[in-house]
Amino acid sequence: MKFVGRTAELQTLEYHFSLNKFQMIVVYGRRRVGKTALISRFCEKHRALWFTAKEQSATANLRELSQSILRFFNEPGFSGGFASWDDALSFIVGKAKAEPEHPFVFVLDELPYAAAAEPSLPSALQIAIDHWFKDTNILMILCGSNEGFMESKVLGYKSPLYGRGNAQIRLKPFDLFDACRLMPKTADWRDRIHYYATLGGTPYYLEQIDPDMSFQDNILSRCFSQNGILYEEPMMLLRQELREPALYSSILDAVGAGRTRPKEIAEYAGVDANTVGSYLRTLTRLGIIERLVPFGEDPHHSRKGLWKIKDPFFAYWYRFVSPASTLIDTGYGKTAVKTASSGEVFDTYVGQQFETMCMQWLLRQCGEQHIDFLPNAYGKWWGNDPTKREQTDIDIVMTDSFNHRVLLGECKWRERLNETEAIDRLKARSPLIRDKGERLYYLFTKRPASEKTIAKAALDPTLTLIDAERMLAQPQDIR
Repeated sequence: MKFVGRTAELQTLEYHFSLNKFQMIVVYGRRRVGKTALISRFCEKHRALWFTAKEQSATANLRELSQSILRFFNEPGFSGGFASWDDALSFIVGKAKAEPEHPFVFVLDELPYAAAAEPSLPSALQIAIDHWFKDTNILMILCGSNEGFMESKVLGYKSPLYGRGNAQIRLKPFDLFDACRLMPKTADWRDRIHYYATLGGTPYYLEQIDPDMSFQDNILSRCFSQNGILYEEPMMLLRQELREPALYSSILDAVGAGRTRPKEIAEYAGVDANTVGSYLRTLTRLGIIERLVPFGEDPHHSRKGLWKIKDPFFAYWYRFVSPASTLIDTGYGKTAVKTASSGEVFDTYVGQQFETMCMQWLLRQCGEQHIDFLPNAYGKWWGNDPTKREQTDIDIVMTDSFNHRVLLGECKWRERLNETEAIDRLKARSPLIRDKGERLYYLFTKRPASEKTIAKAALDPTLTLIDAERMLAQPQDIR
């Protein structure tokens, strides 16, 4: 399995291990996002006592923990293993203190499973950390996929473990550019855009791509087949995290169908309008959906907020797969996938995701100093243009208040485009953004701009043209 990215996360783990004293790191994130791969990569350079809990009884988990401990320390087994978690943890501490010159990593993977079977486990860990582990040089990693559990029972202020951690890593899906590193080399720039718009940045999903199959055939076999490995994936994640997965899925169906306001979502999903807000907040915490407000407005007070599915895979699944579930279940997935992988409807969907990809590209370019811009705020703007008396929008707005600059971007995923009109329209909308400062304009397109437009941009230091293929090329200085 290929490992890519996660540089900052590995540096965090290495730093805390190098301190040569007890440290406790919490690593969490939803299923399939690459937590185990990250920790495994880190442990390639270090001795690691690793235990992965399962959905089984407390006795069975403790027995398997005992086996892992005795195997790691090369100790003879004894009947039944340790009698309690306290005994097991005490044994680990004793070994660490006996050989302080040999530090090691202690990984408790899928902690929520162990705690579900043994509810007193967080308290047992808290006591062990406070009284025993603090005098060792062990790096303890607590890892879990149930984000709700990890945030409330491990990181939450009511948790026995609150304040014991030295760092926390919430692992998120890759952006477009790290995701591309997991895609087959045979995928061209268009396929890479399509794969990211469809599967998003979750490593496990990207690893399912068969390099010998076309984009459409990959999506057919993974998503539009009853036997497809990703066909049930969204519901499986919702079942793992939430008590009412079917209700949450109905809400996602509503957002996927274009309902963007709470009242519309509640009516479509059949949910009480007074309670839909709590469900939306829970899905936001999981990183599945988000509430957007026009750039520059206070999200806590704006009445223009719109809900959208944030994760590309969930956006695709609830836009195309869920509505076609009856066709898929009756063997017509091959018919359904055509609309969901090519044509005008699919291109419109990709165009919406393309805006996010362009924003990711800009943030990367700024972070790597290929663009001289320090973005302290960014987003999308929409609202009324008082001059033209019409509703309009600006795809990308970024501000650099340190250097008094404003960057405005237009993203067009079209085969044909009147580039001059798009540029003039973008510049004409500039006054709609009240922030003062020098203006920079970016036009992102599916195809390279015409020679005439390129020549025009060469004479305009405020204008930059980026096409999709160039965006996916190796990082380079743009100006």
